Amino acid sequence: MRTPGQTIKVIDYRQENASDPFVPKPAVLSSSKWDSIHFELHQQPKFEITEHQHTMHVIVQGVVSSSPSDLSGERWLDGKLKRETRNHGDIAIIPAGISHRCNWNTSVQFIILAIESALLKQVGQDWVDCDRIELIPHFMTRQDVLIQGIFCALKEELESDKIGGDLLIDSIKTTLAIHLLRNYCTTQPKLSSYADGLSALKLQQVREYINEHLDRDIKLSEIAAITQMSQYHFLRLFKQSMGVTPHQYILQCRIDKAKYLLRHSQLSIADIAVRVGFCDQSHLTRYFKRIVGVTPKQLLQI
Repeated sequence: MRTPGQTIKVIDYRQENASDPFVPKPAVLSSSKWDSIHFELHQQPKFEITEHQHTMHVIVQGVVSSSPSDLSGERWLDGKLKRETRNHGDIAIIPAGISHRCNWNTSVQFIILAIESALLKQVGQDWVDCDRIELIPHFMTRQDVLIQGIFCALKEELESDKIGGDLLIDSIKTTLAIHLLRNYCTTQPKLSSYADGLSALKLQQVREYINEHLDRDIKLSEIAAITQMSQYHFLRLFKQSMGVTPHQYILQCRIDKAKYLLRHSQLSIADIAVRVGFCDQSHLTRYFKRIVGVTPKQLLQI
């Protein structure tokens, strides 16, 4: 442990390659441009990480080991020591500013997800005094199916190049934040119930904004700001009003506009793809076929 007077080291995932000095090998996969969260997938040999603190809240999940029967190791959290069995998929939660160190008894694959404290305050502002939002440290002794699913979705997003990535990440961030507020905070949020969805005026404003900006990635934070409510409340109310998520609605709007331009303009399919917010013609064709049932070329021949 730390000797008296020794300065504790800090890991700030807002900095590039922040974890490199603390682990034997660089991360296999790492996010770089996501706002408020940072994701890393590691494949490491047996190792011990020195005592440190994080500037962001951190969730760690053990994924797989060369010896699955022995994922065990020791973890120190805020001065408390626990030997962990670490079953596949178990998670640990390390709040920002908490002293931490751990070791692994075998080679291991694990995921790190770092979350800005400000994200929890932003999402929880409707229900909790922001000064009272405090994450509870958790050793790696439990499973969380929702967090496992979020990790899988973020890994897939990093490995792919699909339309609407920013909006999808915004949705995932909001889902994760409210899950942490509900299940891992010292103060439980008092959630409001809404039965009527968005007002007609706000819904009209949102739909107009979306249709005017289909040519670029539309972030959930942008359209939630129009309604002057948190992203979480906006997600719930929009789905109650429209029956689909904002991500699904925007995709349908893009397809509808592409259909209109195919029938009423002289633009090429490639130009239409860019104009309605797809990366290229192949992206448009893939989603068009999935939703409409035919490709853009086939639609022109009907």
